[in-house]
Amino acid sequence: MRKGKLLIIDDDLGVLYTAKMILKSHYETVITESNPVAAIDKLKKQKYDIVILDMNFRSGATSGAEGIDWLKKIIELQPDVQVIMDTAYGDISLAVESMREGAIDFLTKPWEKEKLLATVNNAYNLSLTKKEVKSLQLKQKILLEDFDQEFEEIIGNDDSVVSINNIIKKVAPTDANILILGENGTGKELVARQIHRQSNRSKQPFIKVDLGAIPETLFESELFGHTKGAFTDAKESRAGRFELAEGGTLFLDEIGNLNLRLQAKLLSVIQSKQISPLGSAETIRIDTRLICATNKNLTDEVNDGLFRQDLLYRINTVEVEVPALKNRIKDIPLLVQHFLQLYQKKYHKQDLTFNENTRDTLKSYPWPGNIRELRHAVERAVIMSDDNKLMIHHFLTANDLNKILQISTKDSQNINDLEKRTIVSVIGNCKGNFSKAAQELGMGRTTLYRKIKKYNLKF
Repeated sequence: MRKGKLLIIDDDLGVLYTAKMILKSHYETVITESNPVAAIDKLKKQKYDIVILDMNFRSGATSGAEGIDWLKKIIELQPDVQVIMDTAYGDISLAVESMREGAIDFLTKPWEKEKLLATVNNAYNLSLTKKEVKSLQLKQKILLEDFDQEFEEIIGNDDSVVSINNIIKKVAPTDANILILGENGTGKELVARQIHRQSNRSKQPFIKVDLGAIPETLFESELFGHTKGAFTDAKESRAGRFELAEGGTLFLDEIGNLNLRLQAKLLSVIQSKQISPLGSAETIRIDTRLICATNKNLTDEVNDGLFRQDLLYRINTVEVEVPALKNRIKDIPLLVQHFLQLYQKKYHKQDLTFNENTRDTLKSYPWPGNIRELRHAVERAVIMSDDNKLMIHHFLTANDLNKILQISTKDSQNINDLEKRTIVSVIGNCKGNFSKAAQELGMGRTTLYRKIKKYNLKF
């Protein structure tokens, strides 16, 4: 029994009965229809692998013109369907014309059982091959886009990073659903990719979906796919992200942004492990590993009635929490050096260095944008550098430096030490130019002199 869906269209009820009796023991779904108008309605609601189409419907008609017209309508509705033309009046010219319009084979009635089966089997095999090719092309496109991204490992010696790597080693070989928590820019996607790369699905696609960027009206189309004509701009059928991730990993970023209605749809798919493309009544079984991420506290969201508790249970078999960069300060120099190597190569600059004062100032900055902000800061520094020595003003703007001076802490001595170290670093980077240093620090020159006196600094 094969899983194909067949539609047989013929005005001869005897032909329909015979064909169904022969084919129903070989194919999962065999539908018959004597009225081509009603058959078109069926094609609008259901996707078929094969259509067997009679070429003449009016009494006494032998030209095959009707069949050609209906063939065109069928191909327009379902471009991927395999159509076999069926007629009692075999004619080479009809066969040639029907092939030109999109049919893949031609049967002449009365046909023998073996001939019918052989023709349908060949058409079904062709249908499977075309689907596999199309799926591979889509997956190849996704994989190529993925390969364009630089392969990166999780950088850091902080205890939290060591813990994350240990969790990845444990969960990667399983198919457990993972929920990754953390602020924006902390590297949640990097953790998801590491889980995929260390999993048994690593040779299959890793498909990322930013749920925060998908309009509500396109949610079902993007995730579950759609058929041609399912909505105004649906000019062709398209596979959804779940289908593209078949055998691989689907990463749903910013899942906390989904409203309750869309959460219900997602939960239904996770529970049933099958999807229905928009505009189609058919269901497609899916085999994907699900990894989700959010910067929200989903437990609080559940308590506030903004997130479904049953969905939370489904997506967080294991939770991985990625710390903010300010909570892993000792990793900052290591990350700066890592990004420095990447951008030296990209911008064809070599032997760039930064001194201890610059390093300490970078460690003092709060990095509200986390690793993403740090990476951009290093790229900016490489671009803006005039020689091989990177100064603090290459990494941070005057506003950024001012944030360091405004950091509050219970230990006032720490504030003074931080301010003193920042002033020393900036004046050093500005090569003793106090006016420029004051500008970089976001303060007046007089204020800078007063602070130099306060800390008894010598330049």
